[in-house]
Amino acid sequence: MTTAREAFEAKKLATKYGITGKVAGAYRTAGYHVEMVSTEDQAPYNFIASKKGERLIVKVYSRTGRVPVEVAESLASAAAEKNAKPILVLYGSGPKVTAELIDKAKQLGVSVRRFRS
Repeated sequence: MTTAREAFEAKKLATKYGITGKVAGAYRTAGYHVEMVSTEDQAPYNFIASKKGERLIVKVYSRTGRVPVEVAESLASAAAEKNAKPILVLYGSGPKVTAELIDKAKQLGVSVRRFRS
């Protein structure tokens, strides 16, 4: 159950950071502590979510077209440095997933998730 405080903070994240903030807000309402790092497309990850000793490094990808394999590779290397689990979030129906990306993500341990609002 979401508390009023978590809902308020999630809405504030969505207002301030846009698409990345919406995804971060969803993690916030799920009980994670969210630390925003960057909203730029070139950054290897956008925010860090942590809860009960579990650390997640999340990259939000929202461009239309095929998702490059390099996105998963840079996310995995950043997660290895931070000792966290990498998560690639595809926002909306624009990003297209290829079999090559899925194979590489499995190989690197990157979890690929789709977020639609």
